[in-house]
Amino acid sequence: MAHILLIDDDAILRETFGGLMRRLGHVLTWAGSMAEGRLALARDRVDVVLLDLRLPDGYGLDLMDEIKAAPGVPEVIIITGREDPEGAALAIKSGAWDYIQKPLTPNRVTLPLTRALEYRAQKASRRPRAVLKREAIVGSGPAMEACLDQVAQAADSNASVLITGETGTGKELFAQAIHANSSRAHSNFVVVDCAALPETLVESVLFGHVKGAFTGADRDRDGLFKLADGGTLFLDEIGELSPGIQKTFLRVLQDGRFRPVGSKHELSSDFRLVAATNRDLSVMAGIGSFREDLLYRLRTIVLTLPPLRARQEDIKSLTIHHMNRLCERYRLPTKGFAEEFFQALCVYSWPGNVRELFGAMERVLLQYRNEPVLYPKHLPDEIRLQVLRANGVGEAAEPGYGDTVESGDAGIAPWKAFRRLAMEEVERGYLGDLLQISRGNVGRASKISGLSPSRLYDLFRKYGLVTRP
Repeated sequence: MAHILLIDDDAILRETFGGLMRRLGHVLTWAGSMAEGRLALARDRVDVVLLDLRLPDGYGLDLMDEIKAAPGVPEVIIITGREDPEGAALAIKSGAWDYIQKPLTPNRVTLPLTRALEYRAQKASRRPRAVLKREAIVGSGPAMEACLDQVAQAADSNASVLITGETGTGKELFAQAIHANSSRAHSNFVVVDCAALPETLVESVLFGHVKGAFTGADRDRDGLFKLADGGTLFLDEIGELSPGIQKTFLRVLQDGRFRPVGSKHELSSDFRLVAATNRDLSVMAGIGSFREDLLYRLRTIVLTLPPLRARQEDIKSLTIHHMNRLCERYRLPTKGFAEEFFQALCVYSWPGNVRELFGAMERVLLQYRNEPVLYPKHLPDEIRLQVLRANGVGEAAEPGYGDTVESGDAGIAPWKAFRRLAMEEVERGYLGDLLQISRGNVGRASKISGLSPSRLYDLFRKYGLVTRP
């Protein structure tokens, strides 16, 4: 017996599915909206979710991350309508097990549901994956666990792997993890920065050369292909390769053979290929800027890394892990954190992903190295300002000349009101830091800031900050 959750606002469908599930020996829970679906996921352990895309309070796919994070990680079957031709593609890209097009009938539902439950039972019977060598890969949320499962699968084969994801998501770390957990771990992990490959020297860099092949070639030198023999060749940012270099790569990937510059003899190299990109190679292939035949060779296994904003549950552990490493590097005491510090980090959108988070933490540490506990006020201004906007600060209009708000513009404050509130937040943070550094001495604070004592007294009074007599 399985527990099925139907999230659909059609009450007639609820009755139809209720009878079908009883005949199949399953229990059905019905939710008529996204909000009710969230409650059901929090209350019950569900095996399969039947999810309609068009719900009264939102778009069904927006629930996918929450479903994946639910206990037991239910399988998802998307319900699409004929008026939503992109629904099927979105269902597959979102990680759904299958999709069913309306109108729904018992025959249309029974087979996909049965197969999803069979797959779920097979997953439960598998042996747990071996402990992975994961170096600096931090996180244990559902998205990261799914990626690590793929790393384990990739490490068990010699197939080519394509790692995709936004800049800063850690593509090279995952490539290293695949290598470290494979049978090739004892050999080299060779990184090729595709964006920096000079087209005029590409053959020498990749294939190597023999002594006297060109001016300055004073000895034989192995290329990167040979260095990767028996190991892993990692092509970083492969989407940046020029068409000419793509052709060169494809020729070697087909048979593993190449000729060093100036040599009469071919060499061979047995390497495992892992490539990474932050670009959509399928789109590039469609417009002719990336070779389709090369793309087919690259994507035997595809690992897509989630952006940091999609794995907020890992932000705290990532922050603590990296801050501890920084403290060790700079020989500073370990930092403590207020819980609001992590809450602020989770509000920020992190366009630069994990790389940006780590850079921000280093800025915080270097600026506040003597602070034993870190609070939101210690975060960089761009993070604090986004937190303010997310909390709705400045939504009301500021009355004044030229300040008008159209009724359709609700949700964004007028520029003057937003600027004033943002500046006040920045000023408050600066003055608090100034008081701390000067130990409340206004004369010392005046010398540091360049502001007159009278101006500082006015500002301290404005923000309720206490000075030392």
